[in-house]
Amino acid sequence: MTRLAGAYLAQRTLFGMKFGLETMRALVAEMDHPERAYPSLLIAGTNGKGSVAAYCDAALRASGLRTGRYTSPHLVRVNERITVNGRVIGDHALGAAVAAVRHAAQRLVRRGTLAAHPTFFEVLTAAAFEHFRRARVELAVLEVGLGGRLDATNVVEPLASAIVSVDFDHEVYLGRTLAAIAGEKAGVLRKGRATVTGPLPPEASAAVRAQARAIGARVVDAASRSRWQPAGDGFDLRTPRALYRGLRPLPGAHQRANLLVAVRLLEEARAAGVAVDLSALPAAVSRTRWPGRLERVAGAPALLLDGAHNPAGARALAAHLREGPPFVLLFGAMADKDVQGLARELFPLAQAVVLTRPPRVPRAEAPDALVRRAAPYARGARREPRVGRALALARRLARAHGPRTLVVVAGSLYLVGAVKGLLAKARARSARRG
Repeated sequence: MTRLAGAYLAQRTLFGMKFGLETMRALVAEMDHPERAYPSLLIAGTNGKGSVAAYCDAALRASGLRTGRYTSPHLVRVNERITVNGRVIGDHALGAAVAAVRHAAQRLVRRGTLAAHPTFFEVLTAAAFEHFRRARVELAVLEVGLGGRLDATNVVEPLASAIVSVDFDHEVYLGRTLAAIAGEKAGVLRKGRATVTGPLPPEASAAVRAQARAIGARVVDAASRSRWQPAGDGFDLRTPRALYRGLRPLPGAHQRANLLVAVRLLEEARAAGVAVDLSALPAAVSRTRWPGRLERVAGAPALLLDGAHNPAGARALAAHLREGPPFVLLFGAMADKDVQGLARELFPLAQAVVLTRPPRVPRAEAPDALVRRAAPYARGARREPRVGRALALARRLARAHGPRTLVVVAGSLYLVGAVKGLLAKARARSARRG
């Protein structure tokens, strides 16, 4: 990325989060609507939306389509958020796309159309739209950042959309009830078009269906008339439209629900005119990777990386961990998260807990505060603010507990990203030593 584009993005982080579409609408209009240069699929949800985006992207590429994918957050480098045909955007292309957004924003501010420049997420979202147009993608898979109704991605008119899950997270922005949160996510519905839903709580499902009736959208319950059947080392899946044999989802029982949403969304995309080759789905699913979600890293001890940044995500991780070997937990979380809810699910399962704080993240909670907020589950937890030292401590504790003991890194994707960054640097040092 050019120095100027990098500085512009860095400056935008100072202005935090902003709900509302006025800035994005003005921005894409000034840029001659890059988001209209290709059809799109829009994916919302509390958890699982990134996995669904990864499945869809892999399947569309396996169908021979030139596909763009936009997700958030990134783990190590901001470039990870924007891919074309599975390849992460390069620094030069990212700099050029951000520059196009910056120039458009400058014109809007000069004319008084905007009172201020867009936020970090708005800039990146518009940059992704512009990069996809320049790359001539045939379809874009877009992950909603937060909520749906007022998220920057929601300026698109998707062919079809999805709401993968609804649970408690970001309540200060989305509401204190599941119905309120679902109402925000239902902003991705469109008149006359399909929205595929995952397993929603009853009050959330009712809120989504009420919104669908109000605007004339169609809701497709992914699980309705769908059935999984174990088959060898994978699963067969029957939906109302087809039978898919030999599907091997990403690790974790919850990934079957995510994959089902992806399959039904791809079916709806095909029905809307996208040339999806559904026969290529099993091979595409087998090739799907989604870093930082039950990602295993070999070593002595081995690591298991999973964001698990809200209680629903922690429950899914806990269910997976109960079936596996013993582990030491390396944990960090943001200050605005339900720390006690996360601790309740994960801490009692661990042989030991090490608390740390992702670097350069103002929202990250300090270890001492984590102990207070996670009481009574944090008794005996070790505290090490520096991630590198915390990881080394967790590894020592795991080795002391026996050769099968894992180190599980969880509580925040920022922490997962910090650990992945440390691992990459260690590999680079090892490679230099030969």
